[in-house]
This record gives sequence, C-alpha cells and structure tokens, in this order.
Amino acid sequence: MFWFIVLVVGSYLVGSIPFGYLMGKSRGVDLRRHGSGNIGTTNAFRVLGKQSGTVVFFCDAAKGFFPAMIGAHHASAWGVAAGLAAVVGHNWSVFLGFRGGRGAATGMGVALALVTKVIFVAMVIWLLVITVTGYVSLGTIVASLSVLVIALLFKAPFIYFVFIVPAVTMVVIKHLPNIRRLRNGTENRMRIW
Repeated sequence: MFWFIVLVVGSYLVGSIPFGYLMGKSRGVDLRRHGSGNIGTTNAFRVLGKQSGTVVFFCDAAKGFFPAMIGAHHASAWGVAAGLAAVVGHNWSVFLGFRGGRGAATGMGVALALVTKVIFVAMVIWLLVITVTGYVSLGTIVASLSVLVIALLFKAPFIYFVFIVPAVTMVVIKHLPNIRRLRNGTENRMRIW
C-alpha cells in the first residue's frame, strides 16, 4: 500500500508539471494571459508556434505515459490509478494554484501506455476531424468520446474503463466553453500542420 500511495502521489506531481506554462515563460509569455488562456498544446501552438506547441504536446503526453507504464508494470489497476492521478495533476496542477489544462494530451499518453491499439484508432479520428473542420477542440472531443466506443469494440479489460470513463468525462467537461462556442459559431479554427 505504501508504494501504491507513492506511485499515485508521484504521478499527480509529475502530471502537475505545467510544461506549456514553463515553455511560455521561457519565451517571456504567460500562456494563461494569451489566446484561450489555457496551458495546453493547442494554445501553445496558437501563441508560441508549431515547434513549441509540438514540444508541449510530447511533454504533456509523456507525463501521462510514463507514470501509467510504471504502474502497469506492477498491475493494471496501478497503471490506471497512476494514469488518472497524472491527468488530475495536469488539469488541477498544484504548481498553478490547482488550475491547469484540459487533460487531452496527458490522457492520450496514459491511453498509449494502457490501451495502445485503442488510442491509435482515436488519433486517426482526431486527425480526420481536424483536417475536415479545422476545429482542434471538436477533434479532441470527438476522439475522446470515440475512445470509449473503440475500447468497447476491442473488448478492452474492464479495469481500463476505470480510467477511460472519468478521463473522457474530464476532457468533455473541460471543453464545455469550446462546445458553447462551436454551437454559437464563434470557435476559432486552427490548422496545426
């Protein structure tokens, strides 16, 4: 139990590392005060450029992937707990006054560690939606929801749904402002390539 607690707390702290914020500060920019005000990949792309946005994406994904992978090496349930802790850390970072991003890239990293085939299909869906519509937020929402359906189709073990359901819920809730803008026709389009 001691090591499980260490894993969960450590995963939360790793997830809390605000790479987008740190990347912005290294460039003299506080992402929380520019663009959408979010510290995640999309705002980093928009405000800091493609190169910095790409770095933020991989760093945010890595802080989900490695804790989940380390946990899963012991047991699937440990991987799920570590992954959830990392996503919660990203969304409510202790280093940013319990504010943070939307959890999509970090959640993708966790899913890559736990349900690799599922996330590969979801990433294809993400790319297709963004390519067709130009809305990164819509692509993220649709791809996140698709993870649940794809995992069901692939008959993923039940324990992984203990991560998938709350992680997808968090992504959708965090995107509620985007959903409102999409409905109102005021959401910004962005080409990421």
